[in-house]
Amino acid sequence: MKVVIAGAGSVGSSIARELLSNNHDILLIDQKPEVIGRSGLKGARWLIGDACELTTLKDAKLDEADVVVSATGDDKVNLVVSLLAKSEFGVGRTVGRVNNPKNDWMFDDSWGVDVAVNTPRLMTALVEEAVEIGDLVRLLTLQTGVSAIVEFTVPQDSLLIGRTLGSIELPMDCTIVAILRDDAPITPSQDDVVEAGDELFFVSAIAAEDALRDALSPTEPEEPDTPDQEPADDDGA
Repeated sequence: MKVVIAGAGSVGSSIARELLSNNHDILLIDQKPEVIGRSGLKGARWLIGDACELTTLKDAKLDEADVVVSATGDDKVNLVVSLLAKSEFGVGRTVGRVNNPKNDWMFDDSWGVDVAVNTPRLMTALVEEAVEIGDLVRLLTLQTGVSAIVEFTVPQDSLLIGRTLGSIELPMDCTIVAILRDDAPITPSQDDVVEAGDELFFVSAIAAEDALRDALSPTEPEEPDTPDQEPADDDGA
């Protein structure tokens, strides 16, 4: 996969390092030549220039890229790069870094952003995840802000414990995608039984999050189905 990353700071370099370890073709764009030496990246290609300039993006052959990542520390630059990648070069997938949470609302398809990564919000979510056991935590907003990846850690006193996933009535537009148990990921099935401490990961419509929260925090145990009792035989005695 050919990936072009605009911005070779700590975030861009970290992304490049991970992708290079998976044998992807990586091109980094940055205005500062000195970043090449201090990045320590081996195997990456470099282009020194302004990623907001069409000439720079043409030199990067952006039309051949599978993914463009806008990872600079400037939200305006990240928006412009994403928009140009989509509108001028037809890139199939763009990922935009959000530096200021107040700008999160702009990182959608109107600016050519397929996936917005809000680093401050993600860090906040990870902190909340560590302390808010028993509540739903949004980890990442997907696409145009309609859906999100959310996590729920099952508390020790949860009424879900001992129930199968198939018995939990999830709201529409919500599906469980993974279980993390004892630091081991599990592909969920309808027959998996919920245990205390399980981390349940869902892809959910943001509008369905409140309903999902209610489904995962039942206040009363479900009554088991019992067969109707047969009437006693009357022998007339």
